[in-house]
Amino acid sequence: MEKGKLYLCATPIGNLQDMTPRCIEVLKEADVIAAEDTRNSIKLLNHFDIHTPMTAYHEFNRFEKADDLVRQMLEGKTVACITDAGTPGISDPGEVLVEKAVEAGIEVSSIPGACAFVNALVISGLSSRRFRFEAFLPTDKKERRAVLDEMKKDTATLVMYEAPHRLLKTLQELLEVFGNRKIALCKELTKLHENVFRTTIEDAVSHYEAEEPKGEFVLVIEGLDPKKIEEENTAKWETMSLEEHMMFYEKQGIERKEAMKLVAKDRGVSKRDIYNALL
Repeated sequence: MEKGKLYLCATPIGNLQDMTPRCIEVLKEADVIAAEDTRNSIKLLNHFDIHTPMTAYHEFNRFEKADDLVRQMLEGKTVACITDAGTPGISDPGEVLVEKAVEAGIEVSSIPGACAFVNALVISGLSSRRFRFEAFLPTDKKERRAVLDEMKKDTATLVMYEAPHRLLKTLQELLEVFGNRKIALCKELTKLHENVFRTTIEDAVSHYEAEEPKGEFVLVIEGLDPKKIEEENTAKWETMSLEEHMMFYEKQGIERKEAMKLVAKDRGVSKRDIYNALL
């Protein structure tokens, strides 16, 4: 029996005109649509006159339902997976379904379309050459702080999602851990009242202390300035004697000649200067 196929179908994040003709065609021709919220998705399907049967596939049934959907695809059925809005598989149960489908040797195809964090990144005004997407921060305090401590060292632009009732607390944490950096707070993306608030973390805290946040947010945050890393490293080496600096590398098993090169690079001098000073 020929296996079926899994399609990940990106749906609009606000403006229904962003629905692609190809996505409509795939949803109409699929045997079943796995939807994160069938009550929400039925409005979309009705709008585009799509009558394919739906089944609920969400956070709380993602493992057992994924097994059932894979079984159907192994029997030859075509499954289209949609999330509440945007691209499935990003910060939603679709990731589990893809993993199980791939393990079963089922072909997986993505129907491109809207993606909230990509939209926010490219209109933020911050660098998009390198970025790190974190979705929602962990709710556990210890894990959350560990993630933030790791992120603060990243020179890439940082992108995350946040709910309105947690926004102010998150901004306060970002200010405490990251310091004051540029930030773009994006909401209502693709909708009539699309809004991008380009500011600093400190000013964003002040703004939302005075005004209650509304709507789901995508936060785009400036990465750590490489110059600051260099300045911190320089300051660290300046507190060490030359011998301590050499020992720092030699304790890692680095040969003395190579250690001299590294020390010279750290201090912005020639290897000969280090050699002469150690003599």
